[in-house]
Amino acid sequence: MSRLRLLPATFLLSLAALFNLTLACADETGPPRPAEWAQSVEVQYNLYQMSPTLYRSALPDAGAVPLLKKLNVATVITFLPESDSSWLSTPGIAQVQLPYRTNHVDDAQVLKALRAIQTAESNGPVLMHCKHGSDRTGLMAAMYRVVVQGWSKEDALNEMTQGGFGDSIHFKDGVRYMMQADAEKLRTALANGDCSTSPFAACSMKSWFKSAHVE
Repeated sequence: MSRLRLLPATFLLSLAALFNLTLACADETGPPRPAEWAQSVEVQYNLYQMSPTLYRSALPDAGAVPLLKKLNVATVITFLPESDSSWLSTPGIAQVQLPYRTNHVDDAQVLKALRAIQTAESNGPVLMHCKHGSDRTGLMAAMYRVVVQGWSKEDALNEMTQGGFGDSIHFKDGVRYMMQADAEKLRTALANGDCSTSPFAACSMKSWFKSAHVE
C-alpha cells in the first residue's frame, strides 16, 4: 500500500523537474538583449552604458570610484536630494545635483537635466544616477533617448520598463509623464535654450520679468 501511495508523488516530482528544466532551456534560448539598449557594465551598481558618453546607475559608493576612473567618467549627475560628496571627492570628476521626483516632474526639469547631460558630455563620459537606478534615472534615460537621440516613445518605454533596471512598479509615474510629453516641443526648447516648453512656466515667467526689469 505504501508503495502505491509513493508512486504519484514520485511522478509529480519528476514532472516538476522536467518543467523547471524546460523553463531553464527557454531562458537560455530566449531573444537576446537588443544591441541598442543600455548594456550592463557592473551588476553591483546597476551600472549600464547607454552610449559612448553616457552611463546610468544606482547610487554608487567609494568602491565604485576606481571603475568610474577606468570608464573615464568626467561628470556624475545625481537626481537625489543628497550630494555625492559623501562618497565622491576625486579631483577631475565634476558633480552636478538635480534632485526631482517622478510624480512631480515637469518639462522644465527634464530640459534642465538633458541640457546638463549634453553640456557635461562635451567634457567626457557622464554617469547619471538616483538611488536604485530605475525610476528617476530611468525616466531621464528614456527622455534622452526620445529628445536627444530621436527614439520613438514606444522604443524608449520598452527599454525603460523591460531593460532589467528594476521592478516595473516603480515606472508608473515616468510612463505617465512620457505618454503626455510633447517630444517635438521639448526638442525645440532644448535646441533654443528655453527653460520650458511653456511661456507660462515659472522659469519662463522669471526670465521674462528679469529681462523686463533689465530693460
